[in-house]
Amino acid sequence: MAPKFFVGGNWKCNGTTEEVKKIVTTLNEAEVPSEDIVEVVVSPPFVFLPLVKGLLRSDFQVAAQNCWVRRGGAFTGEISAEMLLNLSIPWVILGHSERRSLLAESNDFVADKVEHALSQGLKVIACIGETLEQRESGSTMSVVACQTKAIAEKIEHWENVVLAYEPVWAIGTGKVATPAQAQEVHSELRKWLRDNVGPEVAATTRIIYGGSVNGANCNELAAQPDVDGFLVGGASLKPEFVDIIKSATEKQR
Repeated sequence: MAPKFFVGGNWKCNGTTEEVKKIVTTLNEAEVPSEDIVEVVVSPPFVFLPLVKGLLRSDFQVAAQNCWVRRGGAFTGEISAEMLLNLSIPWVILGHSERRSLLAESNDFVADKVEHALSQGLKVIACIGETLEQRESGSTMSVVACQTKAIAEKIEHWENVVLAYEPVWAIGTGKVATPAQAQEVHSELRKWLRDNVGPEVAATTRIIYGGSVNGANCNELAAQPDVDGFLVGGASLKPEFVDIIKSATEKQR
């Protein structure tokens, strides 16, 4: 049986209280496929987590956009996994390319954060992806395999991990990997998991795509056999996010 389709919405550093309430209202009123077909997780900025958690429909979940690598302490500005659990936030996004590039988060550091978050009981959306220079040099698979390997060396159990392939050159640029490009990388990632972690992990781990996904391209991307969902950026702030959630039905055809 194919893994349940997963749609995540990363709101990044956007929104005011009123704007967030408007987004939540749109989601609450939307008619979307059932929980049996699609798992929906939205990720507002930290300051809005309790608000969104309190207002959002019960069949949608909430994720934080990051958490620290160890328990609390003298780490000004950081948020610990334990704090998120205290707020009943079940998911966290880790290793997003914007943090890897702007804040120099290394593969090993991201892997340590994934390990710690899982150990505390959080579910993790772990992001990987190559730059335009790396793609043009033909090193896409070596880059994403190296990023995945760092995580695989730190964890034993994958049931609470979603792997998000986000080509850096397609994030916020309006460019998007073609369905064939996305499928090729997802297929190779699944093969890497099968060869290096195990066939069960390869079969059950959801590999989702992120990178300028929108209402116009989501159905064709969702139809690819190894694309198990999306991590959506800008479009998750707009009504078209509902259309992206509905693209889960492409797996039912």
